[in-house]
Amino acid sequence: MTDTSTPSPPRGAAEHGPAKRRLGDRLFLGLSKGAALAIVAILAGVAIFLTAEGIPGITASPDEVKSGESFLSWVLPLVFGTLWSAALALVIAVPLAVAVALFVTYYVPRRLGHTLGYVIDLLAAVPSVVFGLWGMRVLAGELVGPFEWLEANLGFLPFFAGPASATGRTILTAAVVLAVMILPIVTAIAREVFRQTPVLLEEAALALGATRWEMIRTVVLPHGRSGMIGGAMLGLGRALGETMAVAMVLSASGVVTFNLISSTNPSTIPANIALQFNEASGLTVNALIASGLVLFVITFAVNFAARAIVNRRKEFSGANA
Repeated sequence: MTDTSTPSPPRGAAEHGPAKRRLGDRLFLGLSKGAALAIVAILAGVAIFLTAEGIPGITASPDEVKSGESFLSWVLPLVFGTLWSAALALVIAVPLAVAVALFVTYYVPRRLGHTLGYVIDLLAAVPSVVFGLWGMRVLAGELVGPFEWLEANLGFLPFFAGPASATGRTILTAAVVLAVMILPIVTAIAREVFRQTPVLLEEAALALGATRWEMIRTVVLPHGRSGMIGGAMLGLGRALGETMAVAMVLSASGVVTFNLISSTNPSTIPANIALQFNEASGLTVNALIASGLVLFVITFAVNFAARAIVNRRKEFSGANA
């Protein structure tokens, strides 16, 4: 009688191969979980520290802190300056980033596009101190003339009412520096989103007689709208937390003003902490930490919203595969 039973695998393979793979999977799973839990623990630790150390600064009376004001009166101008400078940076950076991403993706040869994209990504590796030095020593001086022109020709607008700063170290200059710093982030995300546009939709638009720009306007941009918004919000989170570049470029007065070219400028929370912390003592230190808590909450909310928007389009991640 013929034996039709399936031969058993070699004993060594049964004992070692699958066992090794299972062990590797378990190790990888454990490391992944450990890294995720470590990130959560670090965030929780930062939040607990900022809350515990910041509450005394929030509840301190005005005569116990260096500013001589209540915490709310003192921090609101800083929140305004932080949001205002970051919003200006987005207005400058996002259109430029989208244009660069479209140019690299659709208007240049693939090899040249990869090279240009790599060069743009290298901006993310430049330290913020270098951007601050460039903004303070080069850009600010070059913008004095344009600021004077804006005051002379558009001074009827509150944004350019002047008097124009003689040094060029204004909130607009700081916003330009921030725009250059967040440009790689927004450009990289926009490029990836544009590449995920289904090729069939692009080819269908071209087959119907659309020009390349019409195809981009009717297919690519609507498809990538959520991704572009998510990239812009991630860039906003980066701009909100920038410290040294803004501290070096901006000549701050701690006021609330929409004037972009005056020597009287609002300050930002990170720059204010960096400039004031060394000379602070007592409850003033707690007040600075409390302002850091406010920045932590703002940045966390921005990044959380960006993640939610990006996840809405995650089903398109394999469109061009």
